[in-house]
Amino acid sequence: MTSQYQDHLTHLKHHANPHMLRGICHGIEREGLRVTPAARLAQTSHPEALGKALTHPYITTDYSEALLEFITPVHCRIDDTLAFLEELHVFTCLNLNGESIWAGSMPSYLEGDSKIPIARYGDSNIGRMKSVYREGLAHRYGKAMQTIAGIHYNFSLPEEFWNCLSEKRSNEPLGSHRQSSGYLALIRNFRRYSWLLMYLFGASPAISKSFLPEEATLSLDEFDKDTLYSPYATSLRMSDLGYTNNAQSSLNICYNTLDNYVESLSGAIKTPYQPYEEIGLKRGDQYLQLNTNLLQIENEYYSTIRPKRVARSGEKPITALRQHGVEYIEVRCLDINPFEPLGISSVDAHFQDVFLVYCALQSHDDIDAAECQEVESNFNRVVTEGRRPGLCLQKRGGDISLMQWAGQLLGDMQSVAVMLDQANNTRSFSDSVEAQLAKLHDVTLTPSAQVLAAMKERNLGYIDLVQSLSETHSESFRQKGLNGERYSYFWQVAEQSRADQKRKESEDETPFDRFLTEYFAAE
Repeated sequence: MTSQYQDHLTHLKHHANPHMLRGICHGIEREGLRVTPAARLAQTSHPEALGKALTHPYITTDYSEALLEFITPVHCRIDDTLAFLEELHVFTCLNLNGESIWAGSMPSYLEGDSKIPIARYGDSNIGRMKSVYREGLAHRYGKAMQTIAGIHYNFSLPEEFWNCLSEKRSNEPLGSHRQSSGYLALIRNFRRYSWLLMYLFGASPAISKSFLPEEATLSLDEFDKDTLYSPYATSLRMSDLGYTNNAQSSLNICYNTLDNYVESLSGAIKTPYQPYEEIGLKRGDQYLQLNTNLLQIENEYYSTIRPKRVARSGEKPITALRQHGVEYIEVRCLDINPFEPLGISSVDAHFQDVFLVYCALQSHDDIDAAECQEVESNFNRVVTEGRRPGLCLQKRGGDISLMQWAGQLLGDMQSVAVMLDQANNTRSFSDSVEAQLAKLHDVTLTPSAQVLAAMKERNLGYIDLVQSLSETHSESFRQKGLNGERYSYFWQVAEQSRADQKRKESEDETPFDRFLTEYFAAE
């Protein structure tokens, strides 16, 4: 336990309002493919009964038309967040007409690019822009990547937390900069320790061969005629099979200050990139991508965590950050746990809070170039071989075993868990740390190990195992049902989304070419 962490923890205990930590807020975004009973990607349009993906506040689509995304409102209690997420799953499953929600992060059986429909959002300018952006992703990274799914965990600390913590830091900036500075420090520490999340929650050690191009040659083992796996991998989703790519690996996005972050990301959006210029901007009147630069927009940068702020209508996310500061953070590296109906359990979610508060209380030190390489190396090593016995990571230039370091971190986090328990009159946070400690003592308890064990015990390949779990979960949601009042509520939200999209389309008078030009010119 570092002296700085201990000082921050002690100061918070002695000077903070005892109930301040009840003000922590949460939101969860869960992605999930719609699949047929044959474990193929649904070719149907986004179900009309669910409303319009462009304007629905809770049920939308991500990169593919078949990739559902559930977005909860913000709640202070984790269990309230999960309860709303469950209602979204129930309402959706009651309106899927024979399809299921895929229970894994890596996709179901893929039948080539022509069978991976890109998400469509109607004829408004913003709707067309969202679709063109996804067309660009397909040209840049391939359509298969648009079928990968995950859990995004949104998290914010009350302003009082940052004010209390700043009393210990003589060089702390004032006003809204104080909060942004605190969140950026949290993000830097998250990057230092996020390898631990990959060990504890990685759940994608296997894939279908259909995810890969025929010519691909990989150092993966063959489980059966369709399944490849890595015996010690935790998250192939977060490896170079998933979101890593050559263009983005050249980016030097800096999290040391908000200005650094905004400028480095903004620069990538404005920097031409020859391979994307070769794709071209348009083919005839058809847009192939939004621009030919390193990034089309901010969201194309596939980071494990993002500083966020809710943007005003018509405002770019990066502009909102620059002008108003960081409002919350979004954790993006969590796999869907195929054994959990919601993809994430209450125990897992409570641990995210412990982990993130721990990161907020740790050092505010910047990450230099050498440490940046160390951080990336540790993360990549754990996603590809995190369960390898005796695996060592790098800590300040020296070797340390994963198990030793993980034990130290979880031991330090127990104090945070107790503090959160006291504020919320519960034991859920301490229990969540105990559950993670058990995974250190018994590696077979990790989700990645459980996936491989279930495949072997049931003699099922990846597709058959996850299809079985998908159908079980989806049927469970249908059987649970919703009471009349809640079903009516979600039906009314869907109806409102249809009216809102129609209104957007009727109000748009600006030609799309001019709309894009003005969008990228605006600051």
